[in-house]
Amino acid sequence: MNITVYCGSSMGSDPEYKVAAERLGKWIAEKGHTLVYGGGNVGLMGIIADTVLQNGGRVIGIIPEFLLHCEQGHEGLHSLEVVDSMSVRKKRMIELGDAFVAMPGGIGTLEEITEVLTLRRLRQTEKRAFLYNINEYYEPLRHTFQQMVDKEFLPQEEMELFEFVGNVEELDRALSE
Repeated sequence: MNITVYCGSSMGSDPEYKVAAERLGKWIAEKGHTLVYGGGNVGLMGIIADTVLQNGGRVIGIIPEFLLHCEQGHEGLHSLEVVDSMSVRKKRMIELGDAFVAMPGGIGTLEEITEVLTLRRLRQTEKRAFLYNINEYYEPLRHTFQQMVDKEFLPQEEMELFEFVGNVEELDRALSE
């Protein structure tokens, strides 16, 4: 299975984010999955890619040419696709992914996972998308989704599209269902 992981190009303020990226990377490798990610060698992106590689896993990176230097395109991957734009990157990561995980990250991470959630909501994909809720990072977003329901912009039954997991074990159980 190709697991597309969206995450920050920085480490964030909580040391647990790095630990969680290492656990996720190790799980991906041990399960024989392939990591698909943004192709960078910095921040949580670099940590997860390095961890998958160190544990014998396969890694595919997708990076726009203009980010090749600032996100330091990872040179040790099985495949690093250099694309023309962020739009092409997102499309390619969705095409390659069988499941999607958003770790803590910034606006880019949020945009990427939101696109997958929108595709699920519009029934353009059945691929599952998970918000990796490390130390309740995504709780404000969960509350925002609930407000969308409360204000009648989102049907209650569609809340199930937004899958929150707190650790690798929960992700593993969910993907085994």
